[in-house]
Amino acid sequence: MQYPEAIAKLIDSYMKLPGIGSKTATRLAFYTVDMNEDDVKAFSKALVATKNDLHYCSICGNLTDEDPCEICRDKTRDQSTILVVEEPKDVMVMEKVQEYHGLYHVLHGVLSPIEGKGPEDLNISSLIKRLQQNKAVKEVIVATNATPEGEATAMYLSKLIKPAGIKVTRLAHGLSVGSDIEYADEVTLFKAVQGRTEI
Repeated sequence: MQYPEAIAKLIDSYMKLPGIGSKTATRLAFYTVDMNEDDVKAFSKALVATKNDLHYCSICGNLTDEDPCEICRDKTRDQSTILVVEEPKDVMVMEKVQEYHGLYHVLHGVLSPIEGKGPEDLNISSLIKRLQQNKAVKEVIVATNATPEGEATAMYLSKLIKPAGIKVTRLAHGLSVGSDIEYADEVTLFKAVQGRTEI
């Protein structure tokens, strides 16, 4: 039995989302059918507004509905540090922690020769331009993921930035709080030893 065209199209739309297979897409489609009309209209308006109202900050590359973004406009933030992340969602995660009070720069990905992503495909040139124009920056913290691509991107950025006399640091990687050493993999243990701190 084939689904009615409207439901089939909705299932196809949900399947375009990452991590959504046909079963989950079908469940979401039928859930949407059961939603009341006002909720469906609000949902569709939110989707359209996300595409129409959001853009990338011209300074840091973060998602925003104003340019520059709220963080770049905030003069009370520490202007001497820039934390470099892969994606806008990483900024949100860091802000939730409420321990970092500097600026951000979003790369929109990492170097990945396999996927054909080189430096020109990332938001790197604007970072270098930003560092040249803002002499207040003393440290760039590279917070790319601990993947081979993330590590390669961190090394590439370090080689670009260090000659300007700006300190380049990397977020520590290692054992998570509450984890047992016996269950950690070798790379995690290696990073934990490398990132050790004095107590």
